[in-house]
Amino acid sequence: MDDKTSSKSYPAGSNKEKVGVLERFSYANLDFAGQLIATVVNSYLMYFFTDVAVLSAAATGTILLVARVVDAIGAPVWGTLIDITRSKYGKARPYFLWLAIPYAASGVLLFWAPDLSMNGKIWYCAIVYMIYGVLYLGINAPITTILPLITSHPKERVVLNSWRMVGSQAGVFIVNSLTLPLVAVFGGGNNIKGFRIFIVIFAILNCLLALYSFGHVRERVVTQDNQRVTLSKSIRAMNKNWPWFILVAGNFLFWVAQQGRAQSMVYYFTYYFHSKALVTFFNSISIIQVIGIIAIPFLNKFMSKSKIWAAGFAFAVIGQFIIMFSGLNVVGTVIGWIIANLGSGVACSMPFAMLGSSVDYGEWKNGINATGLLTTVGSAFCMSMGSGFAGAITGHVMSAFGYVANHSQTAQALTGIKLSFNWVTIVIYAVAIIPALMYQKYENMEDQITADLSKTRQ
Repeated sequence: MDDKTSSKSYPAGSNKEKVGVLERFSYANLDFAGQLIATVVNSYLMYFFTDVAVLSAAATGTILLVARVVDAIGAPVWGTLIDITRSKYGKARPYFLWLAIPYAASGVLLFWAPDLSMNGKIWYCAIVYMIYGVLYLGINAPITTILPLITSHPKERVVLNSWRMVGSQAGVFIVNSLTLPLVAVFGGGNNIKGFRIFIVIFAILNCLLALYSFGHVRERVVTQDNQRVTLSKSIRAMNKNWPWFILVAGNFLFWVAQQGRAQSMVYYFTYYFHSKALVTFFNSISIIQVIGIIAIPFLNKFMSKSKIWAAGFAFAVIGQFIIMFSGLNVVGTVIGWIIANLGSGVACSMPFAMLGSSVDYGEWKNGINATGLLTTVGSAFCMSMGSGFAGAITGHVMSAFGYVANHSQTAQALTGIKLSFNWVTIVIYAVAIIPALMYQKYENMEDQITADLSKTRQ
């Protein structure tokens, strides 16, 4: 395929922004591929560190937090690099090509667990996790950045984002359904060996699928004079960009709650329910999130994005309350889990669909389209930092309550596990409803902003 021809950009203000089914599928496949590694990290890394690599819960929590502080530096760097990138492939798209192999390799190293001293293990896990986090930001951020470059129409972005999130949830479903069973099969009782074989297979799949999507997505929207946007200009695009700040706050809170729930559920079902099989079962039925995600474009016909986002958080809170009050009742826990995941699926999807509008707001208000930096901080940075804070909270709470890996837990330790899984999740989801509702004011301005920008982009 001659990429110079196939990846052509259309003139600013062009109406040639129709996105076909193959390209929608390829966009969805980007997140599907990424989840083949990211979900293993998000759902099982803390368990791997504490129960397989045998690090303490406190040390694990500290590693997760420190690595995310490094990401705080990496996020604006990646965003700025995307903004100043000009290549025959576009500005966001080439990163899928450049980082596919390094990202996959970092995932393999993260679950390798070499035979080292305890201090050696801690340093190895910390350094490799930092490298993974930087590369994760680099390959994940362009997935969100490229969305407003594929099309300038807000409703089309919602549709495309729904495709993306369905792809994401399909990846999450496959990983969560297969991780522990395949680790057991590959390892034959040796979890280190099992994780090594599993992650190598999934890393190869991740790499091949990412390269496929690289060849089948296109950037069409050219903004103003298409000059390079420096870091100083990108920062100016944040000036009084209140919808962007609101989205960052809400999305960060979502990922703290979401990843805290994901990281602590392994312990919740393993030690509270005494059934590791339930971890795979409940992770598998999380695919129910797809129903909420698919419903978003239809809900958006009679509900604002702000209200849909807030409703997602509310359902997540209600579902988690049901889980908590169900105790050891599996049926009640399943019902609560389904409701919670319907809500969290919606709450997860909305910011990615809305970030493009906050980029438009920055261009409309300040004359600068900083797509790379604004979407990187608003998406990948929030996911990464949220995961880090979640790991730190979970690790330190469990440590404070006396958690000991691979042992029957005391009543006090079980209280810490239940506190992490239920109350921390409920409180943070509930707080996130506030920024979701605050966004309504700026959503009401979107049609006017789109109309005004169509003139300046001529």
